[in-house]
Amino acid sequence: MALRPAETTAWADTLNRARTAAPEAFDTAGDLVTLRNLVQGQWRSGGTPGAVRTPVDQSLLVHLPRLDADAAGQAVAHAAAAHREWAATPLAERKARVTAALDELTAHRDLLALLLVWEIGKPWRLACADVDRALDGVRWYVAEIDRMLADGREPLPGPVSNIASWNYPMSVLVHAELVQLLAGNAVIAKTPSQGGAVCLTVAHAVMHRAGLPATLLSGSGEELSEVLVRAPEIGAVAFVGGRSNGGKVAAALLDSDKRHFIEQEGLNAWGIWNFSQWDTLAAHLKKGFEYGKQRCTAYPRFVVQRDLVDEFLDMYLPVVRSVRFGHPLAVDEDWRPGDPLPELDFGPLISAAKADELRRKVDEAVRGGAVPLYRGKLDGAPFLDGQNTSAYVAPSVLLAPPGHSRLMHAEPFGPVDTIVVVDTTEELLAAMNASNGALVASLACDDTEQAEKLAVDLQAFKVGINKPRSRGDRDEPFGGRGASWKGAFVGGDLLVQAVTTGGDGRLYGNFPDYSSYPAT
Repeated sequence: MALRPAETTAWADTLNRARTAAPEAFDTAGDLVTLRNLVQGQWRSGGTPGAVRTPVDQSLLVHLPRLDADAAGQAVAHAAAAHREWAATPLAERKARVTAALDELTAHRDLLALLLVWEIGKPWRLACADVDRALDGVRWYVAEIDRMLADGREPLPGPVSNIASWNYPMSVLVHAELVQLLAGNAVIAKTPSQGGAVCLTVAHAVMHRAGLPATLLSGSGEELSEVLVRAPEIGAVAFVGGRSNGGKVAAALLDSDKRHFIEQEGLNAWGIWNFSQWDTLAAHLKKGFEYGKQRCTAYPRFVVQRDLVDEFLDMYLPVVRSVRFGHPLAVDEDWRPGDPLPELDFGPLISAAKADELRRKVDEAVRGGAVPLYRGKLDGAPFLDGQNTSAYVAPSVLLAPPGHSRLMHAEPFGPVDTIVVVDTTEELLAAMNASNGALVASLACDDTEQAEKLAVDLQAFKVGINKPRSRGDRDEPFGGRGASWKGAFVGGDLLVQAVTTGGDGRLYGNFPDYSSYPAT
């Protein structure tokens, strides 16, 4: 049956809704739509425009104007002045303005979610979850912030600079900004280069109207890093991304005492040892394919006891074959407005370049000796006739990736899993710790006492016993061990402590001279 785009979800209609919601944030010349930057307290045109395309089908979305370092420096200076005024604003007023922003963001919830479908390729259900987690999470902080600041905590001396990846624009970036604002800090956010620009533009227009001192600017990381990281006016740097760019940020902060929280990638692993609860594990692993494993808490590595390999594969390979992916808005001829949108596990990767890079990594590992247990095909997936599918990658599973391959020690950030077979618990731990630190890890083991003993030696911030771990929400802390994290931990009270000073003076984090906050 031929598929067609779902009515009411076309990009032209979605963009018009965004422009209606935030007309002040867009420039239009004929059919050319260009975003503005929110700098120096207003939406401004300027910068060098670059085309932004959707990974869904590679069509043009908008143009994003990238600022240079001088323009970014002026934006930071203005944000620092706004910070001083905001820090002196009574908490009750800060709560009222953040709540007003939350109310309007809630009114635009479906628009924000549909923008994420187009901009970063999230299926509808997952895009809605990203928006809902942001709004629900911040409302929890609004209810808790009086308690969190009751011990005399004060805002930082300057605004918080946020440099985040493209995969969770709302539930990571906007969520963090609103909590930082609630705690009394002005905020600066760099628009991710690869996706989410329109969603973030609409969200920041709402925040700006509510009287919140927020800056949103775009530009290359290389051009703006010196300003957004090292500028003396910056009170803290929050970074979410890979180890390469995270390492550059950390290096830029070496000679300063600037507050920072740098979340970096890690190869999160499931260890399978003396285990038999296969049906339960299958449900966890199916959910793990959501958004094509393009998230920092995905599990792309399975370390399996040799005696259990046959049972593990009997459970696991049907799970992989059942994963649903394709165009997130393609429906059949019977679909009508108001009907549910496609229920997929994932759509495209963030870009055709990323998809090509991942395919090359798989081919490299196979040439080096990895055994391809499963290599999915795009054939049969729900796509439109003639659609550009260059950003889509079907699931792959490789057994025994060679030690020199990139898939052995680094996360693929896509739907590619690797399996390592071990004979001893010592080998199990070594294989699970292959990336020198991770954000999460899990052990599947019938003997929970044995699992808890093994967990002590895992270099992951959170370890699940017979369940996965995630970033968490509300009062749950989050961080990393080893090279997966640098600086203060976040989440719950720790997020507010990371962007305030005073109280008892403690700051939990992954610091060179401080043992990490206990994993929970």
